[in-house]
Amino acid sequence: MRRLVLAALLATTASIASAAPTPKEQLMVAPAGARHYTISSAAGKHGDVWAWQLPDGRAAYRMSMSLRGWITETDEVVTLDATKRPVSYVIRGYTDTGEATENFSVDKAGIAHWTTVIDSGAAPFGAKRYNTYGGPPLANEFDINALVAAGPKGIDLLPGGHASISVGPSTEIQGPQGAKTVKLAFATGYGFTPAPFWLDADNHFFGVAGVVSFLPEGYEANGQKLKEIQDKATADMVRDIAHRFLTPANRTATLVDHVLLFDSVAGQYLPDRAVLIADGKVAAVGAGGSIAAPAGATVIDGHGKTLTPGLWDSHQHVGDDWNLLQNVATGMTNYRSPGSAIDDALSIYKRRASGDLLAPDGKISVIIDRKDPLAAQGALTVSSEQETIAAVDKIKAAGLWGAKFYTSMNPAWIAPGAAEAHKLGLHVHGHVPAGMRPLDAVRAGYDEVTHINFIMMQAMPQDVVDKSNTAARLEGPAKYGKDVDLDSPAMTAFYKELAERHTIIDPTLTVWEPLMTSDGSAISPEYADFTEVSPPAVVRGWKIGGYPLFGGLTRDDFRKSFAKMVGLVGRLHQAGVPIVAGTDGYGLELVRELELYQQAGLTNAQALQTATIVPAHMTGMDDRTGSIAVGKTADIILVDGDVSQKLGNLRHVETVFLDGYRLDAQALRQASGLSGMPK
Repeated sequence: MRRLVLAALLATTASIASAAPTPKEQLMVAPAGARHYTISSAAGKHGDVWAWQLPDGRAAYRMSMSLRGWITETDEVVTLDATKRPVSYVIRGYTDTGEATENFSVDKAGIAHWTTVIDSGAAPFGAKRYNTYGGPPLANEFDINALVAAGPKGIDLLPGGHASISVGPSTEIQGPQGAKTVKLAFATGYGFTPAPFWLDADNHFFGVAGVVSFLPEGYEANGQKLKEIQDKATADMVRDIAHRFLTPANRTATLVDHVLLFDSVAGQYLPDRAVLIADGKVAAVGAGGSIAAPAGATVIDGHGKTLTPGLWDSHQHVGDDWNLLQNVATGMTNYRSPGSAIDDALSIYKRRASGDLLAPDGKISVIIDRKDPLAAQGALTVSSEQETIAAVDKIKAAGLWGAKFYTSMNPAWIAPGAAEAHKLGLHVHGHVPAGMRPLDAVRAGYDEVTHINFIMMQAMPQDVVDKSNTAARLEGPAKYGKDVDLDSPAMTAFYKELAERHTIIDPTLTVWEPLMTSDGSAISPEYADFTEVSPPAVVRGWKIGGYPLFGGLTRDDFRKSFAKMVGLVGRLHQAGVPIVAGTDGYGLELVRELELYQQAGLTNAQALQTATIVPAHMTGMDDRTGSIAVGKTADIILVDGDVSQKLGNLRHVETVFLDGYRLDAQALRQASGLSGMPK
């Protein structure tokens, strides 16, 4: 789950593994009276950040966070010049993805030098500012103050990029000292699209609101109010974009002729086909040249192109309007969210239906977790079986699709919660609660298990299973996965029972590939094809060194364990277990997910089915989407190249048909922060 505390915490949570991060005991301790921020969500408090001034005048910061068991412990010292521009950063500690060590300085000749665990460089400093790779997010306050002062012209960044800030309306909130005025602002240049944050009345950094909020101590209760204000401002921006694309002129009839067509139901590619789209539906399908174009229709020559059903991401936590727009730009016409806030879900549905939000169509679940320091952010938290059932009832009353149970749930509450969900017609899925193995969860009522590491948990030692709501959910499979016999009688019986129960698996291999296989020398394949069309700050964050090594294990050991995860997907498929493709990321990772399924032994067509007809069937939407057939909604993509020969051609989207609207993919990419077609 990746974005301030999500753009503000982007820098915080992206750090890389090396041999010897500074241990927690050697990091600075905040003195009494230090400024204090907290990291919190509806599920509770997740961490703290402190700021103070050292005796020599330098600014010091300390961060401590445990987000669902993923640990960050960092500190930072910043040296300012006479204009309050940082000329030195020293960052130490570690995050959930490894060492956070980072150093930046400017020499007497005005040359800036930086070193992190993923890069190093030097360049003339000039009037630029260095954009740190990691460190406590509060340390960005000096740059934010400078960007506000710079106005629309913004500031050039090192190692690359350009940032600016626009300041919007103010609002009043309540805190320890009574009423306080804060202003909404949006930063550009650090992500694909404008990222909201808050300034105080003097235009200095105040905080970040969202599903996870980063606010001064005592102001946490204002997080939801601030989120609602910034969400409305964002909705206004994306509404204008939706109205630009969702026009009558883009819903006229379209004939795509002489095209390679993917028949997702049969699982085969059909050469030289013609498809007519009219009134939002597929009106006709036939041999190339056999369908006459109606008067006024747009005719597209399909030679050298492939027409497929629009793609599904079955693990897309929807809630970010800009990300939904980018999803459409990259060919995603449908999704299944395995956990979104009820209010966000209902807002998305309402605005999409009214034409005010350009987004894929899909189904949404809500997370349920036990009240606990390790509870999932954004979850409905519960303390008993009765509260579990009440949470399920709340999801149904909201008109949503499924209940997703999480890792800190009491195993005893799963069966009654699942029974209530099934009685109400809800889908049941989730992480596997600590103390349970995946087969236990399935027998208790799971229709689906999310994440391949929780499937691997079937073969883990009991001490790993008992702590699977902590980092053990990755560390166990990373340590022991390489030695699991995927063809043992026990594992074979496991696959067989899953198949007999029609249990669905959502592997999200692209979550684990960079964490387990990366060493900092290259960008992971999930993102490699997007580097030339994405903002420099985003691209730099994609280069990671992998989850920190432990217990004498090597990166090669981790890679062998990931290879077993890939092999596990293949065994599940061979046994007849349904697989749905999901990313748990931006959505840009989806094609790589399919490529990994092909590595696991699925054919090209079988892999593509996991992102078309299989999720459509899972969600009960296969009567109107998931395949190209007469009468179905025109959720279709046209891509450049022969997908039957290379799944990677799915990245080369030229036209998206969404509810029958004919949308130019390049214009969509530019509107969502991508400058062009991926490689």
